[in-house]
Formats: sequence, C-alpha cells, structure tokens
Amino acid sequence: MAIMKKPRTAVKIRKIKKGDMVKIIAGKDKDKEGRVIAINRKTGRILVEGINMLTKHTKPSMTNQQGGIVHQEGPIDVSNVMYLHKGKPTRIGFKFENGKKVRYAKSTGEIID
Repeated sequence: MAIMKKPRTAVKIRKIKKGDMVKIIAGKDKDKEGRVIAINRKTGRILVEGINMLTKHTKPSMTNQQGGIVHQEGPIDVSNVMYLHKGKPTRIGFKFENGKKVRYAKSTGEIID
C-alpha cells in the first residue's frame, strides 16, 4: 500500500518574484540560469524558462491540429533556486526604505526593487 503525502499548505514565497533571474542550486539542472515564468504559491514551486524540460505527448485538438510531442518547463521547488544579482547568486533580505518595504541583495546591500 502506497504512503500518501500530506498536501502542503500555502508557502510564503516572498523573495522570488515573476521575471527574476535565478540560478538553479540543486537537481539535474544545477548551475543553469533562467528567468522565472510563473509561481505557484500553493505548492511552493516555480517555473523557470528552459529549466526542467519535460516531454508531453498531446492528442490532436482544435487548437493543436497536428498533436505530437511538446517540450515544456516543469515546476521546481523554490528552495532549489537562488536569486541572481549582477550575475552572482545572492540571498535576499527585506528592509524599510522611506517607509516602504524593499528587497535587497545581502551580498552587496544594494536594493533590488
């Protein structure tokens, strides 16, 4: 009998945002870099452009007349990526600047956004 995993509760993904450049730090695509396409806050996983490519077989349909094999990105856990600041991976912190909460690179202390 298979052991069922307990579903995860919503994960707080505050440090990585859509459009950020990230470096993969674990898994089969380790040391590759890409841009974040989408974030799933419910499962704590993200889609990174060109990373964790999966092969999907599709049936012919109205939108895809031909059908066939499609290559697409698969989700990876947010803990396996690190933010890239000026080409170097860095941790991200938060601080208040002029009464507004901003992200900053912990390696250089520079404000990200």
